[in-house]
Amino acid sequence: MARAPSSRISPTAHYTGYVWCRHGLSPAPLATVQGRAMFHALQGPMRLASLATGGVTLETMLLQRHAIIDHLLGRAIEQGGVSAVLELAAGLSGRGLRFATRYAGLDLVYVEGDLPAMAARKRRRLAALGSLPARHHVVAMDALAEAGPQCLAEAVRALVDPARGLAIVTEGLLSYLGRDELLGLWRRIARLLGRHPCGVYLSDLHLDDQAARLPAVRAFRRMLGVVTGGTIHLHFRDTAEVTAAWREAGGGGTQLHRPRALADELGLPLGRGADFVGVLEARVH
Repeated sequence: MARAPSSRISPTAHYTGYVWCRHGLSPAPLATVQGRAMFHALQGPMRLASLATGGVTLETMLLQRHAIIDHLLGRAIEQGGVSAVLELAAGLSGRGLRFATRYAGLDLVYVEGDLPAMAARKRRRLAALGSLPARHHVVAMDALAEAGPQCLAEAVRALVDPARGLAIVTEGLLSYLGRDELLGLWRRIARLLGRHPCGVYLSDLHLDDQAARLPAVRAFRRMLGVVTGGTIHLHFRDTAEVTAAWREAGGGGTQLHRPRALADELGLPLGRGADFVGVLEARVH
């Protein structure tokens, strides 16, 4: 099976890690020199791109999706029976630390998974902060592995009690995967969530809808491909296709949350352009 090269994803992890720190969403040790340099080097091109997209930049999109995922995950923990979280390809995001700290009183288990080199880097940088929540874990995990010690189910077997409600998060991953890779990942996610009494899946998602076909948006996508060193994949035309694919993978209902609908509630940056990214909330039961 074709694999998404880790070298292609790494520059994005550095960039996003710096954005989270810049906006107070992650502690300083999770920012890297590479991320800072990349962010400032791209400020000029990003400003030019924003002229074509009505004020939307990569930074805007990152903040939109991050805030919406935070909101939906918090709601699932507080109201929906979720007491464990598995975040795949977590990179240098500070969400795991924030949520493990915020919901320590609810005995939340938070597991961050990433490829071995990134997981080791994350553990070293978090260690610089001193004492961490006891139920916050960073483990080596390959989101595309069908079996073996680093596949989804095996990597969390000893950490997440199947009696707990489980949420799985993929942020910034799907656009780098081919369609077959994505559908295989969804099958593994749905299968794992189905073993728990409550199962929620959250992910950013871009659709190949009418807005995505506008010349300005196509130009913006090409620029993102240059930044990340690869093709940005759009797998579905509309929400109906998303729901059908998730159900085929073994899931249940889905809902796509757009930034504009949550802008006032969450204080999201929007710019003048359309919603280029949504957040998928999917269930298995």
